[in-house]
Amino acid sequence: MPPAHRLRRRFTVLYGVMSVLSGVILLGIVFVLARDLPPADVPAPPGGPPAGSGLGVPPAVFLDFRADVVLVCGIALAVMAPLSLGLGWLYAGRMLRPVRQMTGRLQQISGSNVHERLALSGHRDEFRDLGDTIDGLLARLEAALEGQKRFVANAAHELRTPLTVEHALIEEPLIDPDATVEAYRANFERLLAVNRERGRLLESLLTLAGSEHGGTHGREHAEPVDLAVLVEQALLDRAAVAGRQEVRVKKSVRPAYLLGDPALLARLVANLCDNALHYNVAGGVIEVGTRVDTGLAVLVVANTGPVIPPDEVERLFEPFQRLHRVADDDRHGLGLSIVRAIVAAHDGQLTASARPGGGLTVEIAFPAVGADRPVP
Repeated sequence: MPPAHRLRRRFTVLYGVMSVLSGVILLGIVFVLARDLPPADVPAPPGGPPAGSGLGVPPAVFLDFRADVVLVCGIALAVMAPLSLGLGWLYAGRMLRPVRQMTGRLQQISGSNVHERLALSGHRDEFRDLGDTIDGLLARLEAALEGQKRFVANAAHELRTPLTVEHALIEEPLIDPDATVEAYRANFERLLAVNRERGRLLESLLTLAGSEHGGTHGREHAEPVDLAVLVEQALLDRAAVAGRQEVRVKKSVRPAYLLGDPALLARLVANLCDNALHYNVAGGVIEVGTRVDTGLAVLVVANTGPVIPPDEVERLFEPFQRLHRVADDDRHGLGLSIVRAIVAAHDGQLTASARPGGGLTVEIAFPAVGADRPVP
């Protein structure tokens, strides 16, 4: 029998065994009841059976009747045994038909047609719920595949730009017969700058990949981390940049401990501060705060800046997405996507909203822990 029919065979055997077992039990009940009935020892009077007999028949006739009943029931049981197997086979096949249909459809779905769905119809039952669950899984898989395709395409585009610049810088002095040592030196300095930019891009890509798939890794290196300490260090490292851009920093930091990877959380705070500084205006403001609120360690970073349409806020947290793309901008649009991935890896909640006067407010809440909580 084909392996695909193993479950059907099991259902058939189970149905047949249950039918035969029910028949055997019924036959036993009939036999017991027939055995316990008292035979009549006198002929039945014209007015009806005697009070003590219950049957009013001779004992020999009663015994023959009881044997005939048991024999007929046994024959019926012998006939029903193979019949129940045949009916069980048909019934099991009918019950498993939705499973065969789903299996056939799923075997035809691949990366090229992952948009297709099972779309089971009919009454709501367990098979319909299973089909709808699989359709939901296919929808999430399709979204993940589309996201990976966009990520690869954007990454290829971002990496191709510095390669083109490097090629032009290398080729320029070669086609110029009058190129001087100073020209070579200038080109080499520009090549180094392009190389550093590409290194930062690759580092960001690795961080994004590691934080998106590093939930388990983050837990292995988890320890109590104070968001206030991370914020103080990030603002101290960027004090000179804030001064050059004439951006005022307002901070309200209180101890807020969570269990996580210190390196990833430091990168999260740094990216939020960098984003708030870079996309700001002269004379603007950055507001940074940490607190513990109802069992949550909360980090809030808000900044002034250009007006952001509310429907564009979610897009900014996708890889390689920026509000305005500038040709000479060294930003790659990975900062906020890394933030979102780190938040997800630490079971946090991220909320972002556009400020009416311009700028962005990002609030992140993590499960809070005590400063002395042991690492599990």
